[in-house]
Amino acid sequence: MTRNAPIDTIDWHTGGEPFRIVPDSPAALTGDGLTVAERRILATRSDEAQWVRALLCGEPRGHADMYGGFLVPPDDAGAHLGVLFWHKDGFSTACGHGTIALGAWAVASGRVAAPADGSTDVLIDVPSGRVTASVRTRGGLVEDVTFTNVASHVHARGVPVGTSRGTVTVDIAFGGAMYAVLPAAAAGLRVGPEHLAEIVAVGREIRDALNAAGAAEHPGDARLSGIYGTVFTEEVRPPLPRPDGSRQLHQRNITVFADGQVDRSPCGSGTSARVALLAGTGELRPGDELRHESVVGSVFRARITELTTAHGRPAVITAVTGTAHATGTCRFTVDPHDALLPGFVLR
Repeated sequence: MTRNAPIDTIDWHTGGEPFRIVPDSPAALTGDGLTVAERRILATRSDEAQWVRALLCGEPRGHADMYGGFLVPPDDAGAHLGVLFWHKDGFSTACGHGTIALGAWAVASGRVAAPADGSTDVLIDVPSGRVTASVRTRGGLVEDVTFTNVASHVHARGVPVGTSRGTVTVDIAFGGAMYAVLPAAAAGLRVGPEHLAEIVAVGREIRDALNAAGAAEHPGDARLSGIYGTVFTEEVRPPLPRPDGSRQLHQRNITVFADGQVDRSPCGSGTSARVALLAGTGELRPGDELRHESVVGSVFRARITELTTAHGRPAVITAVTGTAHATGTCRFTVDPHDALLPGFVLR
């Protein structure tokens, strides 16, 4: 891939959050013998990969909240594909909405064979580990996708953080990436578009303060350390009992990730972190469901599939169900005389 060559992408969205798939990824990332986690580190150091990422994320080809992924070889033959997730600020360790989109695309495109009616597991290696996108089809079309994540666990509770809106208390949990989680009301805010600017500002403050304090060091892999996102939550209604004795929790959230990006979906890996926190307090039990709503009204349905341990602490395996839809195919071209290459970000 030269800098003047056209770049083909397949664009999808999951719950309103974009996911730009790049099948012909930078050559520096696709050589043999590396794990996807190692390829992510390579990508952060590769001028070629960073240039292509900036080109596809930045204006005029993208925007400040753009998201996508480079397809790369999986860790071994046990997975169908590998992916490096990217955004305007770099390469993330996990992405639930991207995993859902990739599963839907893999089946819809025929890359992974699937029956006209049934469920097909698409195994995907991501920087945080191997995840599964279970794609449900009916009449030859994708109905929905269930993302089964790596083990999620509580990292810390009751951590005070000073912000411009006063001191707030956050919990920290891992769902493939580290998240700080707090009720929006704790900062005097609501989960809604009318509070978006204030939520982004506070989300950045919380992330920066916690990272400066080293508050989110992963216990097993330093590459997964650091707060990636801040999740602002709000209860829509009290838990609803169901006939089988289980309950449905109904909450909404806004997740601010990387440097001030807003997830339009309910955030897949952030939902896993939220489930770990709710499981730890007994608010969400095996058999219960979390109906997790986004700032644009899209919904993920999340549940606990297994109680386990990770790094010597209680953990859960989560399954998060959502829908993804294709939005187009693109061929991006590069004019070497363009003074604004590889692009810019203007919020």
